[in-house]
Amino acid sequence: MLSYLLNYVVWDPNPAVFAGFERLRWYSLLFALGFIISQQFMIYFFKKEGQNPELVDKLTVYMVLATIIGARLGHVLFYEPDKYLSNPIEILKVWEGGLASHGAAIAILFALWLYAKRTPGQSYLWVVDRIVIVTAMTGALIRFGNLMNSEIGGKDSGSDTGIVYMWHTDELLQSLRVPIESIDSYKPTDRDGEATGNGVVPVNIEIKINKGNFTKETLETTLRSDVKYALTQFESSKTYLAEEPETPLNMTLDESGSEYIATVKTFGRVKYPTQIYESLSYFVIFLILLAIWAKYKSQVPEGLLLGLFLIMVFGMRFVWEYFKENQVEFEDAMQYNMGQLLSIPLVLIGIGLVIRALKNGLPKKIN
Repeated sequence: MLSYLLNYVVWDPNPAVFAGFERLRWYSLLFALGFIISQQFMIYFFKKEGQNPELVDKLTVYMVLATIIGARLGHVLFYEPDKYLSNPIEILKVWEGGLASHGAAIAILFALWLYAKRTPGQSYLWVVDRIVIVTAMTGALIRFGNLMNSEIGGKDSGSDTGIVYMWHTDELLQSLRVPIESIDSYKPTDRDGEATGNGVVPVNIEIKINKGNFTKETLETTLRSDVKYALTQFESSKTYLAEEPETPLNMTLDESGSEYIATVKTFGRVKYPTQIYESLSYFVIFLILLAIWAKYKSQVPEGLLLGLFLIMVFGMRFVWEYFKENQVEFEDAMQYNMGQLLSIPLVLIGIGLVIRALKNGLPKKIN
């Protein structure tokens, strides 16, 4: 973690947990893990406060459905309504990405109202106050999943501190017209003098290619043309790299047994690691809410934990949005992006809930 704070890191993990099995991704695994851990916490909460722990299974169903449906519809309605409403079947393709935390928050609050209405002995705010504790923890895991997917990243940092996202480039280079065996992007140890502190930093890309029927001369000609095009002409390349279109490609090609090894020396753009910022802040919020519950339990005024959650989570979300790339094009013309605009009412609701809760009396510690 210290290296993230002190210097740039070249980041290109495979989003798949197991290479060759692309359907199981870190994002999906961490998403599911968040619900599994949350369920165990909720069972613990229920037992400690004299509630029937068997009700947690019912509660989990409400939470899972609300999170997935709400997050998907939130993205559709808030970010890309024209695209999805013109072709509604696309809304069902959740695996292709496109989830909005604001939509999930709204759907969860509604789903928990339905749950509490159908569950005698548990008030709505009592349930929500416990759910928000584990929701903060799950949010931390989901943002880490975004990091593993190299998505929802930050803007250019303008300095050499941050992350150079290279997975998109590595994936693009896989489509070259040569039999590629592997691609590895890394921070070179012999090019430190080329980093000038302006956020454009040296990155090497090593491409291993099966010799096949290629001669070295033919392969080099092909690579110089195709790699240069890939590093300069695609939107992802322009976003994450700083390869000059007009200069010749800085590449060497060597033979090693049955392979050719091409080493491309290019430059990347250092971005703010906003997924890390958000993940850490959500985890701290989880610890704060958990500590309050552990100290006071049922003596906490109803709505206090929910109010604190809304203030802290969406207050931090408002701040971190300043460092993030806009998710859709129309946000470029806005003073505040959609994530910030949607955070404001949730923060205000949180303030109202805290004031209401405190008027009902400060919590007294349970001996």
